[in-house]
Amino acid sequence: MRDYLLTLCVTAAVTYLLTGPVRKFAIATGAMPEIRARDVHREPTPRLGGIAMFFGLCAGLLVADNLQNLNGVFELSNEPRALLSGAALIWLIGVLDDKFEIDALIKLGAQMIAAGVMVMQGLTILWIPVPGVGTVALTSWQGTLLTVALVVITINAVNFVDGLDGLAAGMVCIAAAAFFLYTYRIWYGYGIEAAAPATLFAAILIGMCVGFLPHNMHPARIFMGDSGSMLIGLVLAAGAISVTGQVDPDALKIFEGSTRQATHAALPVFIPLLLPLTIIAIPFADLVLAVVRRTWNGKSPFAADRGHLHHRLLEIGHSHSRSVLIMYFWSALIAFGVVAYSVHSASMWILLVVVALSAVGLVLLLLPRFTPRAPLWAQAYVPPRYRRRRRTAAAVEAPEALEGAEGDADGAAVGAACVHAHEHEPPAEVRTPVPAGVNGATAIGARSRLPDRRKAGSRQ
Repeated sequence: MRDYLLTLCVTAAVTYLLTGPVRKFAIATGAMPEIRARDVHREPTPRLGGIAMFFGLCAGLLVADNLQNLNGVFELSNEPRALLSGAALIWLIGVLDDKFEIDALIKLGAQMIAAGVMVMQGLTILWIPVPGVGTVALTSWQGTLLTVALVVITINAVNFVDGLDGLAAGMVCIAAAAFFLYTYRIWYGYGIEAAAPATLFAAILIGMCVGFLPHNMHPARIFMGDSGSMLIGLVLAAGAISVTGQVDPDALKIFEGSTRQATHAALPVFIPLLLPLTIIAIPFADLVLAVVRRTWNGKSPFAADRGHLHHRLLEIGHSHSRSVLIMYFWSALIAFGVVAYSVHSASMWILLVVVALSAVGLVLLLLPRFTPRAPLWAQAYVPPRYRRRRRTAAAVEAPEALEGAEGDADGAAVGAACVHAHEHEPPAEVRTPVPAGVNGATAIGARSRLPDRRKAGSRQ
């Protein structure tokens, strides 16, 4: 565990330290696409965050290769090299797309080629466990097709959910943390060395996301772009394929007893296939709703709009940060709920806790206008948006005077109210601040001290 944590910390540190220089490089090269109609941010923001994440991946693999307890992963398995080969290919295509906007079919072909490269080096699904039957071996073509399908679906699911600042990186980090707990239990609890590569992949993926999130949380200074979203999707899928393809279910001794007992015992074996799909649960629901909505309105199912789940959370009154936290909550509930159920599938308490937390999540969705305020003694320790606002007497009188003078045609009462409110104040220097907008930064300078409070759907 200590070596895994060291690898995670090194990956996070390298990713975090490189993201700043990568941001300046993206600005210098003009990797700031124009704002599309469906985007939430209002100002061009640099992409290419996947460059820092890829070098964090390389640093994590390099450190693990030089650790005594993890060096055996590279000696006994070719999976780390297979992951690096596929990641390098998909990362290169993502960088070109962030800069030059590559066609979607070309990206799809590159994803399939990257999956094929990993299959050629041994990172593939070899069998599927079936309750009551045992292990069903797959042919070479069946394993290849299933592996490519899992990689492509996971990559595009992560890319699809990347719609708000910090959303994709946070959801993948949550899924990777749950996956790490599962694979570490298989490796350490059952003594199966074949689960070590997947545990290493999960630890590195957590480090990549943790190192990038400080730069990507709202207001984001840089986006990961397709170079980052496709990369972390590939790493997540590689971990699932590694466990499913190399860990023999018979080694767990689960297919024993009655059919019902074997079915309950086989649940931990299906978790490697289910955990990557937990991140697809929310995007898949969003995809189905989008197709129904667009066809109902007589539009093409592929026409871009602002009706996705994160757009709807903003429209009903949730802030940007709260919308992201709500989707974090549901992602963690699904991922860790599946892991907990795999450990104690016969326990009813786990199901009751999941149901209770689901009710809490529904209540949070119905409280978009609720803004908690910290008590007076904690004002200095919380962010400004949670502090109690103090209004001066002049600030209270001025709006009232202005409000009562709206009906005066000649505007004399308005001028008198303004003079009354500011007659004892020294003349202030006129400033024209750069509006921060929803995205928070101008992408080429410091953040504005007077942020723009307009809604995401308002026009300039």
